[in-house]
Amino acid sequence: MKTLSARYHQAHKEAKWALGLALAYFFWWYGSAYAFAPDPAQTSLPELYWGFPLWFLLACIIGPVIFTLLCALMVKYLYQDMPLTVDEDTPDV
Repeated sequence: MKTLSARYHQAHKEAKWALGLALAYFFWWYGSAYAFAPDPAQTSLPELYWGFPLWFLLACIIGPVIFTLLCALMVKYLYQDMPLTVDEDTPDV
């Protein structure tokens, strides 16, 4: 990164991706927790998958694993290492 504006552009891009991934995780959690929750009128226990109800398995076990992997991929392929110091030789254009 040579110019300060190029660094700001990259930082804004990284922030947008991070915010997008955080919102996607919220919608995943909210959707799986409430869409697959058992009906309150149901008197029997819900069907279990590996000992967990489906809503819990998706929202609290599978979701964090998926989004941790997505976060690692995002950091590996989208984020760039850049120095925090400003070079006095380059213009701030």
